[in-house]
Amino acid sequence: MQKLSLNGSWTLDVVSSAGEAVFSAVPATVPGSVYSDLLTAELIPDPFWRDNETEALKLMEHDFTYTRAFEAPEALLGCRKVLLRCEGLDTLADITVNGKSVGRADNMFRTWEFDVKEALYPGENTIAVTLRSPTRFIRQADAACHLDGSTDAMRGFSHLRKAACMFGWDWGPRLPDAGIWRNIEIIGIERARIGGVLVRQRHEGGRVTLDIDTHISRYGGGELRVDAAVTAPDGQVFTGAGKRCEVEIENPMLWWPRGYGDQPLYTVRVSLSLDGAELDSWERRVGLRTLTIKQEKDQWGESFCHCVNGVSIFAMGADYIPEDNLLARVTPERTRALLADAAAANMNTVRVWGGGYYPDDWFYDACDELGLLVWQDFMFACAEYRLTEGFEANIRAEFADNIRRLRHHASLALWCGNNEMESFTGDGKWFSAKRTQADYIKIFEYIIPQVLKEEDPDAFYWPSSPSSGGSFENPNDPAKGDVHYWDVWHGMKPFTDYRNYHFRYVSEFGFQSRRTATCSPT
Repeated sequence: MQKLSLNGSWTLDVVSSAGEAVFSAVPATVPGSVYSDLLTAELIPDPFWRDNETEALKLMEHDFTYTRAFEAPEALLGCRKVLLRCEGLDTLADITVNGKSVGRADNMFRTWEFDVKEALYPGENTIAVTLRSPTRFIRQADAACHLDGSTDAMRGFSHLRKAACMFGWDWGPRLPDAGIWRNIEIIGIERARIGGVLVRQRHEGGRVTLDIDTHISRYGGGELRVDAAVTAPDGQVFTGAGKRCEVEIENPMLWWPRGYGDQPLYTVRVSLSLDGAELDSWERRVGLRTLTIKQEKDQWGESFCHCVNGVSIFAMGADYIPEDNLLARVTPERTRALLADAAAANMNTVRVWGGGYYPDDWFYDACDELGLLVWQDFMFACAEYRLTEGFEANIRAEFADNIRRLRHHASLALWCGNNEMESFTGDGKWFSAKRTQADYIKIFEYIIPQVLKEEDPDAFYWPSSPSSGGSFENPNDPAKGDVHYWDVWHGMKPFTDYRNYHFRYVSEFGFQSRRTATCSPT
């Protein structure tokens, strides 16, 4: 496989809805974002200072075009299939190569691939990615069909598959950024490539069997060979061959959450070859463990706790929201330091909250290494979503992309449908329409479980947070499932009020913090 990275230096142009130039030829960096590039170029003030947020928000009424030139090597152009792979476009994107339209995107959470073989030339080429105004889009879409949601966010935010909190939340500003926010590259495929690898585990009799299922995308004939190698932390190698193969590991070193044992990780490498020449490879680290949620009737109701290798785990942790509104400032080092701090504070669990985005791979790598269990929300929060045919196709692709990317991680403890939507949809606080409730059931109790059954069949799925198991059955029941408790802060109750409850699993609670400055008299 041939790869040509398009990361690096680009040029940004900002154009108003009337077609007037606002900023021209601004030096830009990809991966990155509009706000980050304009801030670096000193064309806007710090949006976090005083009321600068208001002026920064107005910028999102414009459109933004990123452009660059690149050389296309002959080896790349000679491949049978040539694709532009965009791992993160935020959000409404039109892409041209050498002036020819090659694709469109409308979901921040997906990986987009477009066939560009016929659009490329030998030698120098140009690419342009135009990102349309997110604020104009949600305003126009909501005027046509109103969707209710959190009043802390901008009206109509759920019309767009974009991090909800970018449009404002009770803890954050309204800074709905835009940009090419993850890697972008051109890939050339000669005969075939690995589309994904599913690694399942069977624990029995002092050994672990890995069932490795490799998905192959073919673009030509020939006898393909698939080989798998699993390398233990001590260097011992276990092998298997075939598109579907078994690899047995004797005397396995089990992965445990922090405080319950060590976190040994095995490296799984799958290679795809033709006539002895490697075409593609897939390499990830896995932890050998069983992991589910234990639900058993007891004298208080029904338990709800992580169960790892047959041991019940007392979850101690916090919710993870986006570290910064400017995603270009989130780095592996910054994320690692944050998670290391969580581990040092004796946390063993983090919940990826559904109003943000699916974090980068380095987030989960750090959780694997630190022994932090990950409660993973799908990206839906505090809003109404209308299930049209196009929306269903879009979110199904989003689910598959992210499940395939994350399913191998040892730390992945469960998938959860959404944040707080079952409770609000069920009680009619925001959403009273019968169609809304029907669409909710279809998305979170039919579509997501269906995709998970195909893509991550051994995972535990929970329909919402909070929930008692679904179907709008008392989702904040303290006797079973998980709860959110915000009467301390929102309800103005004292901290001592926490002592009045014995919840089975509290997946959200807390208090808005404020940093104040002190000075001594002079």
